[in-house]
Amino acid sequence: MARKKLSQYLMIWLLPLIIIGGLFWPLLGYIVFFMMVFFLVLSYFKGRFWCANLCPRGAFCDIVLHRVSAKRPIPAFITSRGFRWTVFAVFMAFFITQFILSEKDIPAIGLVFVRMCLVTTLITIIIGMPGHQRMWCAFCPMGTLQSAIHKLKKKN
Repeated sequence: MARKKLSQYLMIWLLPLIIIGGLFWPLLGYIVFFMMVFFLVLSYFKGRFWCANLCPRGAFCDIVLHRVSAKRPIPAFITSRGFRWTVFAVFMAFFITQFILSEKDIPAIGLVFVRMCLVTTLITIIIGMPGHQRMWCAFCPMGTLQSAIHKLKKKN
């Protein structure tokens, strides 16, 4: 098992805070929004640095899910560009629909981020136990976007 980073032990606590706490106080969902803005800016310079070092879900995968995962290889189709961008499009459609339905209500918008975090964490657990603990990370919509943003820097 790879050595865990101190940053992972610090960040892992954000996941239950947002998922559980956010169900009772939806404004906690805005933590997700600010983290997304930060890591998208960071990704221009550092690629998927966020994923390996600061992502609370990644920390959960490495610290908790690793213990119960079958650790099977990630199927090649999951890492394919087409699959990753399809998942990105589906999640963006889901996010935009929820945002529109929130009717610009501040707590409801926070709950959108909480729900997204909850759904993606459930998917992570469901596919990570019989597969690889980091299988979600292979096609995570935000990781996909980070990779694309970092490629912009390489082109400049």
